[in-house]
Amino acid sequence: MKGLVIYMETIYEIMENMLPFSWMQYNFMKNALLAVLIITPLFGILGTMIVNNRMAFFSDALGHSALTGIALGVILGITNTYLAMILFAIIFALVLNKISRRKTLSTDTVISVFSSFSLAIGLVILSRGGNFAKYSSLLVGDILSITAKELTYLVLVFILTMVFWCFGFNKLHSVSANETLAKSKGINCNLIQDCFSIIIAIIVMFSIRWVGILIINALLILPAASSRNLAANMREYHLFSVIISVFSGISGLIISYYFGTATGPTIVIVASVIFFLTLLIRSLSNIK
Repeated sequence: MKGLVIYMETIYEIMENMLPFSWMQYNFMKNALLAVLIITPLFGILGTMIVNNRMAFFSDALGHSALTGIALGVILGITNTYLAMILFAIIFALVLNKISRRKTLSTDTVISVFSSFSLAIGLVILSRGGNFAKYSSLLVGDILSITAKELTYLVLVFILTMVFWCFGFNKLHSVSANETLAKSKGINCNLIQDCFSIIIAIIVMFSIRWVGILIINALLILPAASSRNLAANMREYHLFSVIISVFSGISGLIISYYFGTATGPTIVIVASVIFFLTLLIRSLSNIK
């Protein structure tokens, strides 16, 4: 822990030298900025594949399942809320995948039913006895409350995601483009999809306390959707998505500081404005 403190102090000193702004004098703002610089690239990268695989409803359902994970943790006596949320989210994601593959119902219908059911269960359990007030902050999140220890967890999640991206991107892209062709090339489509779902579940659960249940899906989808309006190829698609995500995160954090607004929703507003601008640019280019 002492080594972590020294490392964080070094990072803070570098940030103060590079960013001599008034808001950088507060440690909570430094922590929040570091969190944004870790979380937003992940959202930008994963968002492109979520959009490609038409999994927007899936990531939204995972966010809603966070309350159920906490509720089951309370019932089972699991004091670590992160552990409870992540375990439930992984199980939830794998069950959704398995049911969706049966093709008895449309995927959107299955996800909607599971999302509503899990959210209702979580709300019923946590609201029992009028105790839901202490969990209400999860709805909009509070990135300003992130600690140095939690930043370390985010770094580990970032590394895990990058490892998966390096070894699994091509396979995942093949599955999203043509699942039949991917199977003919010996790719285990179910395994790749399950691994990707687990990665999404882990990132969503780790980010939910700072981003918020109500808006986390928007931060995953908006940068990728904006990038799709601008990109001419796959490389630009991923690059623009990351740039837009990081820019939205930093801009939203700074704006929320000066205007005294909730950080997560402010970031979403910035990302939404960028999306509409890219949509306008795309429309104008099509007219020409």
